[in-house]
Amino acid sequence: MSSTGTGAAEAPPPRHPSFQLHGRPALLSAPFVSPRERHLKWPGLDCVEAALYLACGACIIGFSLAVLCDVGTREIGRPWLWLQQVTTGFFAWGVFVGMALAARRNDHMYLTEIVHTMSERNRTIIEVFSRLVVLCVALCLVVFGWQNFRLDMGSYRMPSLIPLGYYTVVVPIAGVLIALFQVEQIVNGLKHGFVGHEEPPVEEAIYE
Repeated sequence: MSSTGTGAAEAPPPRHPSFQLHGRPALLSAPFVSPRERHLKWPGLDCVEAALYLACGACIIGFSLAVLCDVGTREIGRPWLWLQQVTTGFFAWGVFVGMALAARRNDHMYLTEIVHTMSERNRTIIEVFSRLVVLCVALCLVVFGWQNFRLDMGSYRMPSLIPLGYYTVVVPIAGVLIALFQVEQIVNGLKHGFVGHEEPPVEEAIYE
């Protein structure tokens, strides 16, 4: 029997490709993985982006609670001195984890309106050049961050005697991730192009 009758249910219109997160339920992926510029991203690194997103949230919550408890215990005359070390740890890790997340989501300083007005060839040059600059900075974070980490393992914070390296090890880690994300975007950008994959309207991301 033909299903072309007027009473047949029509299939819903396809979603924008940016919100089809490689076959996975968008309702679960969208809160943690940015739908922007999916053509520049490898699906295998989506789990890394989601983990960085959650880690940033944990650092913000931990930093805020540590500061609140630090101020509160000092006001009542019973300060917990170790809270300052917790605050420093959450702050340091939050900053560099946030840098890595911003590099993957392309949420850092980015002159969107300028590159959108360029031709395809000029935009490709600017896009690649900007990511090469970030890649060089990331490699510096890896090299000098690792050297600093090794030195800091011989220094300790009072009163808990925690090595400073536990705080600064995040620098080379962030550098590796940022470098990886820049290579990811350069390779996919040269393969698929940087033009013609603009961010869809926000309304298209709303699910019934």
